[in-house]
Amino acid sequence: MLSYKSVAVSLLAATSAFAQYNSTKGPDEDGKYEISAEGIRAQFIPYGASITNLFIHDKNGEERDIVLGHDNASFYSVDPFHPHLGGVPGRYANRIKNSSFVIDDIEYHVTPNENNNNDTLHGGPDGWDYRNFTIVAYTDDSITFSIVDPDGKEGFPGEVVSYITYTVTPNTWHIKMIALATTKKTPIMLSSHTYWNLDGFANDETPTALNHTLSLPYSGQRIGVDGILIPDGTILPNEKYSVNDFWSSPKQIGANHTAPELLGNCGTNCTGYDNAYLVNRAQNGPYDWRTSGPVASLWSDWSGIKVDIFSDQDAFQVYSCGGQNGSLPIKKTQGLEGRPRVVEQYGCLVMEVEDWIDAINQPEWQREKKHIFGPGDEPYVLEARYEFSVNK
Repeated sequence: MLSYKSVAVSLLAATSAFAQYNSTKGPDEDGKYEISAEGIRAQFIPYGASITNLFIHDKNGEERDIVLGHDNASFYSVDPFHPHLGGVPGRYANRIKNSSFVIDDIEYHVTPNENNNNDTLHGGPDGWDYRNFTIVAYTDDSITFSIVDPDGKEGFPGEVVSYITYTVTPNTWHIKMIALATTKKTPIMLSSHTYWNLDGFANDETPTALNHTLSLPYSGQRIGVDGILIPDGTILPNEKYSVNDFWSSPKQIGANHTAPELLGNCGTNCTGYDNAYLVNRAQNGPYDWRTSGPVASLWSDWSGIKVDIFSDQDAFQVYSCGGQNGSLPIKKTQGLEGRPRVVEQYGCLVMEVEDWIDAINQPEWQREKKHIFGPGDEPYVLEARYEFSVNK
């Protein structure tokens, strides 16, 4: 059986050869690369290996663009807010406490970029989703991006080579991320930082995503954090019927929006969600993530669009866009006539498949083999599948 490393090397050779063969296929007038299959159409850009548009037909047969992004690829690099729209945060997603970590008794300091420089978010001020990836393969239904992250970039030790492949099959978006540490031991944790609004901002009843219903069937626990969302070492119960209970039964994102205990749930003075929910599947014995059921499901009764998310990862970050304030525009493919063309507070939902956040600073969690990779190790691998359906 081939190792992941052998597969990754074979992928590089194959995709490089294909890129030369298929070199005539290029971006559209907005700088976007489109792939499509029955019932699904998606667009991507090299900047951050980002998804920019995802088109699904709703219960009335209308095509809806259900992810956030910009109309033109050129705006991503000059957007002063940089909300990580649809990109791959790396080389380490989410937050790193005190912008530091220890590997083999050596303390490393990475570049801070959040909370008055008290922590590092999504790889630092020049993390992966601030950079242009290289397209190494592009077909009608698949695109592969690659990046070489050099030793010392943003303070991280060692070189990392990564391949991000997006593929569509009927009604389904597939993600595969591979990253190889080539020279030194280093932390690696990736994700897809996609913002969702399953109504395409066209719902005439609400501009928000608080009407979306979420199910997290394996997530009876979450990672405890402090006021700036840094893990404090605790694992908290999502008690039945509490504001964080999405496991005992599905509920709308806004179901508990006026509950007093939701204040501070996403950080100091924040009302809503920005939480890493654990995915507890091990109790069921050996499982195949592809067939053991989705780790999350999200749907809107208004559009009828539903997405079931399957993942090989052991955590799932949910952010209910409480930080949006109307400064981020929606795209020309979205919106409702007569309504401001912006993302209002709670107008979206971010769902990140990933491992336990900041586990590099919580050694007692014993997640090292899922977070620290070195030369000769099997590569970091993340896989996820997003299956779309329509409830009429």
